[in-house]
Amino acid sequence: METPSAASGGVPRVFSVIRALGAVQAEGGRVTQIARSVGLTQATTHRLLQSLMAEGMVEQDERSKLYRLSIDFFALAASAGNPGDLRSICRPVLLRLCASLGDSIFLLARSGFDAICLDRSEGPFPIRSFTGDIGGRIALGVGQGALAILAFLPEAEREEVIRFNLSRVREYGVYDEVYLRTEIERVRQAGYAGRNTGLLEGMAGVAVPILDREGRAVAALSVGTIADRLNADRMPTVVELLKREASAIGPKINPFDATLRRPAQSLAGSPAGQKIPLPDAPGPA
Repeated sequence: METPSAASGGVPRVFSVIRALGAVQAEGGRVTQIARSVGLTQATTHRLLQSLMAEGMVEQDERSKLYRLSIDFFALAASAGNPGDLRSICRPVLLRLCASLGDSIFLLARSGFDAICLDRSEGPFPIRSFTGDIGGRIALGVGQGALAILAFLPEAEREEVIRFNLSRVREYGVYDEVYLRTEIERVRQAGYAGRNTGLLEGMAGVAVPILDREGRAVAALSVGTIADRLNADRMPTVVELLKREASAIGPKINPFDATLRRPAQSLAGSPAGQKIPLPDAPGPA
C-alpha cells in the first residue's frame, strides 16, 4: 500500500508541469523544454504529460508535437467560479473612496465596445454621468472611465474599438479622430483620464484603469464630482488614491471571472441604468 508521503509525492510534480505549460501556452512546449524547466528527467516528464493527456487536461499537436494546456483545463478553471468576483472585490474600495473623498465613485467594466457601470457609491453632491445608474453603458472613449479603459487596451484591440466607435462618439459633438487619439495618448502618458475641458459646465471627473495580471485594462475606477472639488491642487491627491486602490485590485482579478465576460448579466437584480440623453460634452464616469 502506498504511504501518504509517497502518494502525494507526484502532486507537486504534476503541478510543476502544469505551471510550466502555462508559461509557454501561446507557443506550446516540447518534452525536453518542460523537463528542463521543472528539473525532471525527460522520461518522468513524458509520463506526467501522458497522464495529464489521459485526464483531458493537456493536449499535443499532432504535427508539431508541442504540448499545451487543453480547453478542458480552462473550462474546469472557469466552472470553478470565483468567490471574489470583480464587483465584490471592488465594493469595499468604492465605499472607502467615497468616504475618504466625499465624492461619487464609479466602477466601470469593459463590455465589448462599451463600458458598463457595475457599481457606484453615491457622494453628497448631485452629479450627471453618462452611464446613469448601475447597469448603464456608454461607448468606450466617452467619459473619463470609458476613456481610461480604452487607452490601456492592447494596441490591436484599441485600434479596432476606435474604428468601430468613432461614428458613435462623434454623436457627442466634440469628438473627431484626432481629438480622440490625442486624448488617448494623454491618458496613456499620465496614467489617468482627468482633463477637465469645461465643456460640461460645473462638472468634473477623473478615472484610472484597473489592469489585470497581463496589464490589460478590464475596468476603471472613476470619481464624479462638481468642478470646484477637482481643481489643480486636489487632483494629484485624488489620482494617487485611485491609482493605489486600482493597483491593489489588479492582482486579485480572476481571469475566469464571469463578470468580466458578461458584466451586464452579473447585474441581475441590480437597478438597471437607463439610457440618458446625450449631453453637450463628455462628463464624469
